[in-house]
Amino acid sequence: MTGILIICVLVILIALQLMNETDHNEKNKKDLVNAIDRLLPQTQCGKCGYSGCRPYAEALLDGEADINQCPPGGMNTIRQLANLLGRNIKPLNPCYGKTGPKTIAYIDENICIGCVKCIKACPVDAIIGAPRQMHTVIPELCTGCELCIAPCPVDCISLMIVTHPGKRIKLEPVKQTGAGS
Repeated sequence: MTGILIICVLVILIALQLMNETDHNEKNKKDLVNAIDRLLPQTQCGKCGYSGCRPYAEALLDGEADINQCPPGGMNTIRQLANLLGRNIKPLNPCYGKTGPKTIAYIDENICIGCVKCIKACPVDAIIGAPRQMHTVIPELCTGCELCIAPCPVDCISLMIVTHPGKRIKLEPVKQTGAGS
């Protein structure tokens, strides 16, 4: 009987140890996802192929995504991710876009009809306004993700380059390049 009791106690101790290791591994995984997420630019633009920075961080940790899928982060983010994850530095994958200067959305308030489609599309709540009233962008919150542009039915939203970041943001229009210009 004593032998059975000793075996039961050992089984319980081993089970508790395994549960503790599982909890520890989950905590380590969560900490690493948080560290990856902090390195990302938090634009929530989806250009990486994921719905936002956190899902991309989780995919990176799970090996489902590569470190070179974030155009807003550019080479600086790629270097930091490579360092954190012990991977080789590689150039930005052009399939996901290209890096450029910091941009923010600008709404031409004379054209805006207040449809609120841009507000619903903005992942960082940088657009304010009411239905059938003009909307405006809060420059300090806008990440330049471009997600508000496509839903606008009157094309009143354009991107502006931030040329003088700081307390007073100076903007200039993004010069369009391509076949149409």
